Parts: sequence; C-alpha cells; structure tokens
Amino acid sequence: MTDHEPAPVFLAVSPALQDRALEALGRQTEMMACFSWHFGPYPFDRYTAVVTDDVLEIPLEAASLSIFGSNHLTGSWAAERLVAHELAHQWFGNALTLRRWQDIWLHEGFACYSEWLWGAESGHGTLASLARTAWRGLALKAKDLVVADPGPELMFDDRIYKRGALTLFALNRAVGDEVFTDLIRSWVAEHRHSSVDTGMFLDHADRQAEAAGHPAGHARAVMLPWLCEPALPAFPTSR
Repeated sequence: MTDHEPAPVFLAVSPALQDRALEALGRQTEMMACFSWHFGPYPFDRYTAVVTDDVLEIPLEAASLSIFGSNHLTGSWAAERLVAHELAHQWFGNALTLRRWQDIWLHEGFACYSEWLWGAESGHGTLASLARTAWRGLALKAKDLVVADPGPELMFDDRIYKRGALTLFALNRAVGDEVFTDLIRSWVAEHRHSSVDTGMFLDHADRQAEAAGHPAGHARAVMLPWLCEPALPAFPTSR
C-alpha cells in the first residue's frame, strides 16, 4: 500500500444511528489522507469505525478498529477531534507500540498532536493556535508531573496528552516543518510494527536533525524540558 492507495474505511452501525454516524464520521477518509501525508502510509489493510447504541465515556481503539458511543456523533469539534485521535493511534499505539508504560506519551502525545494537525487541515485553527490553547490550559494546572515517567496513577492524566503534543510542537518549531515531517515519517517507517521507547525517539530525532544541519543534540535539548521536568516550559517560538 502506498500514499496513493488509501485503505478502505468501513462503518459498523445500527440502522437507527446510520445517518448520524455517516455525517459525524464522514471525514475519516480525509483524516487518513492527512495523516498518511504526515506520518507515512496507513499501517493496516483496512480501518473500521464501530458505533454502539450505548453511551461510552471515551472511544476505544485497537489495531485497524475504533469504537465510538452514540454520544460521540454530535458533529462538534470536541467529538471530531476524538475521531482523529483514535485514527492516529493506528500509527502511534498500534503500528508503533511502547516498550514500557512510562512512555505512554509516545501514544497519547502523538495522537493529541494529530488532533491539531487535523484541526489545522480542516479549518478549526492553526497548528500554533491549537497548541497555544493547550499550553494555556496546562499553565493553570499543577506542575507535578514528569511526562517521560508519570507513574501508574498519572499515566493517563490529560497533561500527558497535551505536554506530549507540545513536545512535538516544540521540536517542529525548532527544526522546521520539512525536517520535522521527514523525521516523523522516518520514525514510523523504521519502527513499523515494533516496540519503541522515549530514548529511541530522542536518538532518532537527534540523528535526523543533525543530518539536516542542526547542531548535535539539538533535538534532544529542545524536548527534554518538556519530557523530564515538572515545570512547564515557555510556549515554543520559531527558530
């Protein structure tokens, strides 16, 4: 499968919810095209969205499959971003899977960043404006979490999602869009259907950034404050 051969997208839903589901989930093919450009080809043969008649607190996903509740068919941005989030997990979570639970940001941070990519693509704001909104929210919260090792009680804290995504945004700002996109696509291609950890990503980012002309250790220096220090770094600025 190549970028020019998108995977088929299926919908499993009861007749009573079919029209609402088709409207609310109708942009998944566009989302897949967006993410395939940024991350490389979709990593499975097909993708299926299942909608339950029941209300679900949160959507769920597994390899090539996502499950949404009837309450996720609102058509709002709050619901649409969850659709994008679960699709992004096919790359970050299912094709590339963490070695250790402490590295959960490699799933959730990447999926949250993907929400912003889709938001920018679909007219819900620029990447920078969506990132700044997340940063402002974090600035109001406690600074007692280390993203790269949050511990079991905070492993799915929303700050992991947002700070993980901001780590990637900061890296993008530091190396530029072209280098960043090549860096992420090569990360996915090199580790497709295997396990990864934070150290591996830091090493990969450093190699790719240095090959593009940045100083040795530049990428790591940008990301470490976001990943390894409780204090919230300043909002990233362009290089």
